[in-house]
Amino acid sequence: MPLSPLMILLGTTKGVFIIDGDADRARWSVRGPYCDGWAINHVIGDPETGRIWAGGGGDWTGAGVWRSQDGGRNWSLAKLTRGTMDDWADRDPDFARMMRCAGGAAPFDTAFSQIWSLGLAGGALLAGTKPARLLRSTDGGETFQTVQGLSDHPSAGSWTPGGAGLVLHTIVADPRRPEKIWIGISAAGVFATEDGGQTWERRNRLSNEGACEGHDHPAGPAHGEVGHCVHNMMRAPGEGDVLYQQNHHGVWKSVDGGRSWDDRTPGLPSTFGFPIRVHPADGNTIWTLPLNGDSQGRYPPEAKAAVWRSRDGGETWQDLREGLPQEACYFTVLRQAMGGDTLAPAGLYFGTNSGSVFASADEGDSWQEIARHLPTILSVEAFSPDPA
Repeated sequence: MPLSPLMILLGTTKGVFIIDGDADRARWSVRGPYCDGWAINHVIGDPETGRIWAGGGGDWTGAGVWRSQDGGRNWSLAKLTRGTMDDWADRDPDFARMMRCAGGAAPFDTAFSQIWSLGLAGGALLAGTKPARLLRSTDGGETFQTVQGLSDHPSAGSWTPGGAGLVLHTIVADPRRPEKIWIGISAAGVFATEDGGQTWERRNRLSNEGACEGHDHPAGPAHGEVGHCVHNMMRAPGEGDVLYQQNHHGVWKSVDGGRSWDDRTPGLPSTFGFPIRVHPADGNTIWTLPLNGDSQGRYPPEAKAAVWRSRDGGETWQDLREGLPQEACYFTVLRQAMGGDTLAPAGLYFGTNSGSVFASADEGDSWQEIARHLPTILSVEAFSPDPA
């Protein structure tokens, strides 16, 4: 069966789902769940090979990376850590057969419980875990090794967990220079390497660091540092190292690879949100989805959904509401739950914790709901396999 020209890859609390779309982004169909109902935090695809990977797990299953070679119809698992079910399987052969669980050893034993993020850097597959460490695979996701340079960073002993734990949730690589990689850890901040992971630099400074004496902004209480609880981060297209992040305390922009950050929150209805998205061809066009606040329910302000777009790098913002619910809207959109395609005009997609997926084929001007009643959606990525 031929692959659809556009797939929306969904990681959910009950496995992987895939929404197949046509070339016009007008007709959609949902299939799944895949991956044995595992909690899947992130799903990505490689357009050149057509391969898809899904990372997830939990205390019950242990952590692992699933992979598919046929557009997500069949999957195999690289199990990386042991979970409670492995302990049970070791003691009870009947349970092991019923659950199709082999038990036994795992490459990383119980070192981490989940895969939280996936990314590609050159020919390598990278994976972020909970608790935070970075893994690399050079054989397509069959085996993984720890990127020891990050784990050995001098600050590692002081990394503070965020609300979901100490998670490495964002991996960003420069497609032209894959040895340059940025990662986001909640709540330790942004780290960058320019030598493929051998050495890492922590990059969380405000751009006006020298003027920060007595600064009481919640994202920079001391030492001129941006609040370390990064929620999501993307690199802008092009030669320069322009980065954007949605932080626990606002939207921030860096024009120097994360060495310093400028506040781009003014004009938005709140400082709190999870995802950030950058246009695939225009580094000045970005989207975010503000929520009303950390302790106020984490739903759209005034219970009216809107995606906010900037065409000038965050200097000014416009709310985009057409087709989105404008009353009694209490959903949350999580950090990896907004994706985008590379078509023209650019398409955007986001999923909610109430199981809906919304799509825009006109860069956010209008929206339609293309799926509903799915499990809680943890990640959304658009994927177009190369037919060649």
